[in-house]
Amino acid sequence: MALRWILRGVGVIALVMVLAVAGFATWFGIEYARVDVPQPNEMVTNQKFTMVASDDETVIAEIRPPEGNRTDIALSEVPEELRNAVIDAEDKDFYSNPGFSISGFTRAVRDNVLGRDSAGGGSTITQQYVKNAMVGSERSISRKMRELVVATKMARQWSKNEILEAYLNTIYFGRGAYGVAAASQAYFGIPVTEVDQAQAALLAGLIQSPSRLDPAVNPELSEQRWNYVLGRMVQAGDLTEAERADLHFPETVDETAVQVDDLSLGPNGLIQRQVLAEISDAGITEEQLNTGGVRIITTIDPDTQQSAVDAVHGVLEGQPEELRTAVVAVDPRSGAVRGYYGGEDGVGLDYAQAAMQTGSTFKIFGLAAMLAEGRSLATTFDSSPLTVNDIPISNVGGQSCGECNIAEALKLSLNTSFYRMMLSLRNGPRSVADMAYKAGIPETLPGADRKSLEGEDGTVSNGIVLGEYEVRTLDMASALGTFATSGVYHEPYFVERVVTADGDVLLDRGPSEGQRVMDEEVADNVTAAMVPIAPFDGNGLAGGRPAAAKTGTAQLGDTGQNKDAWMVGYTPSLSVAVWMGNEDGGPLVNQWGGKIYGAGLPASIWKRTLDSALQGTSFESFPKPGSIGGQAGVPVQTTTQAPTSSAEADADDDLLPDVTLPELSDVEVLPGISIPVPVQPSANTPGDSGNSGNSGNSGNSGTGGGGNSGDGGTGGTGGGTGDSGGGAGAPSTGGGAGGGGTDGGTDGFLVGAR
Repeated sequence: MALRWILRGVGVIALVMVLAVAGFATWFGIEYARVDVPQPNEMVTNQKFTMVASDDETVIAEIRPPEGNRTDIALSEVPEELRNAVIDAEDKDFYSNPGFSISGFTRAVRDNVLGRDSAGGGSTITQQYVKNAMVGSERSISRKMRELVVATKMARQWSKNEILEAYLNTIYFGRGAYGVAAASQAYFGIPVTEVDQAQAALLAGLIQSPSRLDPAVNPELSEQRWNYVLGRMVQAGDLTEAERADLHFPETVDETAVQVDDLSLGPNGLIQRQVLAEISDAGITEEQLNTGGVRIITTIDPDTQQSAVDAVHGVLEGQPEELRTAVVAVDPRSGAVRGYYGGEDGVGLDYAQAAMQTGSTFKIFGLAAMLAEGRSLATTFDSSPLTVNDIPISNVGGQSCGECNIAEALKLSLNTSFYRMMLSLRNGPRSVADMAYKAGIPETLPGADRKSLEGEDGTVSNGIVLGEYEVRTLDMASALGTFATSGVYHEPYFVERVVTADGDVLLDRGPSEGQRVMDEEVADNVTAAMVPIAPFDGNGLAGGRPAAAKTGTAQLGDTGQNKDAWMVGYTPSLSVAVWMGNEDGGPLVNQWGGKIYGAGLPASIWKRTLDSALQGTSFESFPKPGSIGGQAGVPVQTTTQAPTSSAEADADDDLLPDVTLPELSDVEVLPGISIPVPVQPSANTPGDSGNSGNSGNSGNSGTGGGGNSGDGGTGGTGGGTGDSGGGAGAPSTGGGAGGGGTDGGTDGFLVGAR
């Protein structure tokens, strides 16, 4: 009986399969008779894709291949090396297959049914041409089946060489180049007839993902793909191992020579790069972008973006040309990147993606780690100098608050207090790293072979709490946003929606609840400790708008000069991080030759960005912090104890202490610039005797630098050039303040400036 039912079941399944095959064959025959095979000149190559801001109106970039950026050439004009490279990379059985791949088609149908990101893969060269010329790139079974019909008919009506010629004349290679003739000019500046073996392998490798594999965008990934193509050529017998060994990765021409829209050449070009990378990670192909008339709605807010760009231009006007800065503004409630400035050159180095030493901004994560262990802001630490393993730790000018609470130590950025606090944590520096990871600092950076906040041996240096390790500006803005949302992390992103000209939605990012990574009490108490800092440094937001902030500066080796300066902070609705450094990694100085600190030019950019972006919006308050360890957060004091020494009293920010920290790995954050071993002091305050104030930065009205306090101290020299000049202060107890107007450079301040 059981055997009978089994046989019946097998029979039913067989019948269903026969009917399915018969039905598919009938449909295939009808579609085969109905469809027309396209000609090469029917290929759509000039459909633009448009990238717009979050308002769906403001254009960020518009990519439309200029007319004529495609030249049809005969297959005989394409070097054999290039033909072989393309076939070996994209469709090794091209000359023997029927125009389609059964295994690839089956895999694509399966992945479409299962909703996998890889859906649509496995195409032959014939199918790729058909997809671009006729059926489009929609991810669906019906589209894939129609592609199969057209490819089959084309393979019967066209010769293989005709198909290959059409394909090579129309496939997209990036840089606005369609076809091998345009591609050879775009990447090497030579006619396609002159392309050699190494160059051919590079061009063939680009087809998979042109923008992402462009050597100017991602040289390491591009070379990996180049090696893959060469390996396939060796396997196919089109290249010997000896010939491969003699090849070198080819140089390409400057991509700025490629014709693109004006928007892509400025700061928007770096946004475009991040958007395209995010789209690629989501599985949207280059072919979909360049043949579907795609519209990309980004997260960029036009007002915030313009505020950031204007702030950079305004603050850096008149400053040394070699200064570079990065500004990233993130909506902490969603992770959406609202403003992004990584440099003025849209096809150059993106400084918002370059990892730099953070200085004292990392004390934020040390404080959070302590609070997470159940100790409150009222916890006190000795701020006197200390020596650890024969390494002296001190504060600038010998400053000390005695035995003061950790909130006051944060405001004054006392290295000694935070170093003692870090040593008191259950896992020491590891606790700081773990908290930073939780907040949103990535555990790994692109191209690095170790975790971002530890050494090559897997240990975390004690210097972490003073900003020894390298972090990107984007990640600082994102991680600070976690504190703004009371401990809920939202991953930063650039793309909201991607829609084709036909209305097909390729990507639609819905709202995210985020991930709780720390207790509300911890995050809110950190915020409470940071709120007094910006006003204390003279960088409070317009109208007294509440904001939490922290400065930081890292020195250039043991030169006594600075190389990285930061200002980071947030309101409940916007988190902004600002980094400043030098193009060549050299000393960081302003137009007057003075050192640049976080509380100077970076803070001015931070303040201007937030003031402008939030102008006209209602003031928002941070949540009242809950108690930790049975104690509520204590108010942060607004006065400081005079330092015990006036040494280096002209410094106006917190630095990595003047000690030799463990060697960093040889990670390069700027071309040819290895991060030096950092050294650092802390917040500046009045000295025992008055010194001359530093010159202020130029502004509409320069504010004079104040003299240091002390009996009979000589008043500080007046501030920088402005509409109203500064005079010298008179000698008196406490020091005289230099004359001046308003809105001068912060770098000229001594007393209370950081």
